[in-house]
Amino acid sequence: MNDVQYLALLVHRGLLERKTVEGLLPRLKAGESLDRLLVDEVGWTPEHARKMRRTEGGSIPEIPGYEILERVGSGGTADVFAAREKKTQRKFALKVLQPAATQVVATRKAFIAEARLLEKLQHDGLVRCHGVARSGNTFFTKLDLIQGRTVLEMLDAGEEFEESEALRVILETAEVLRYLGENGVVHRDVKPGNIMLDEERRVVLIDLGFASGVEQAAPSEESAVGTVAYLSPEQARGGAGADIRSDIYSLGISLFHLVVGHLPFESSDDREVLRMQVMESLSSPALKTRDISPHLHYFIEKMVAKEASDRYQKWSELIEDFRAQLAGREDLNFADEMRTTRARRKRRP
Repeated sequence: MNDVQYLALLVHRGLLERKTVEGLLPRLKAGESLDRLLVDEVGWTPEHARKMRRTEGGSIPEIPGYEILERVGSGGTADVFAAREKKTQRKFALKVLQPAATQVVATRKAFIAEARLLEKLQHDGLVRCHGVARSGNTFFTKLDLIQGRTVLEMLDAGEEFEESEALRVILETAEVLRYLGENGVVHRDVKPGNIMLDEERRVVLIDLGFASGVEQAAPSEESAVGTVAYLSPEQARGGAGADIRSDIYSLGISLFHLVVGHLPFESSDDREVLRMQVMESLSSPALKTRDISPHLHYFIEKMVAKEASDRYQKWSELIEDFRAQLAGREDLNFADEMRTTRARRKRRP
């Protein structure tokens, strides 16, 4: 990163004002040292100037006892880094609260509460948490490092999911969500971006930042909590009444995304997406024009019913149906079945 790029980063992160940078540029172009200018003209100490350079403007954390290896993920309020623990040489994922977010009391409390909630939960489909800590003004959570990618990353890379694979991924996710439900937890942010597949393509559900029991950065009952594109109608109206059926709806939208390749409700305006979640029915043609079995079509429509009472009411009901369908597919020549279905569609007037 050259000096001009570094200055742009400092402005982007709010560490320098644009006007200040404009005053430094002529002297920088004349050959003066940028770090010296930051000390003499901006008032930084030499130590602080070295630290900002070393950490790329504070974007790379320095945490005693850990060697930061690389950034592996970023979210709205936190970044995730692969790190090596110097004492044991083991690799972990450190989820680090962004500096601006630490200034918001509710966000800081939610970050700590999420870690403490995750510490209490033990399931193969949940990333294991080893505690939350603070180093100076840096808050971080120590997690097992999962080698893999999120389903959203796979979709964005153009990877396609066959129906049986999509059903398996959603079934494994549902089993994790059932475990959460049995422990009184509603995830409230189920989406492909929070479903990871490890190197063996096993599901690991991540990010409990919006889960019930975790304090929210925006706790108003009138506020929609979660990711807009996957919100249930009751969450879109205001998330206070969300329960496991809301997670079932979001998982149904995720299933649609996996097998169709795009979302059912899309707009550049989040308010319009929220309106569609509440008012508009699922677009059936997007399902009928693809090689999607009637069973899968039924699953999606039942999971994303507008009225919560029309959806699956328990995770066990959904899981039983999915398991039966996957078992049935193993007993059938499904490729021949789908070719017959396509031929019948072509013969229709």
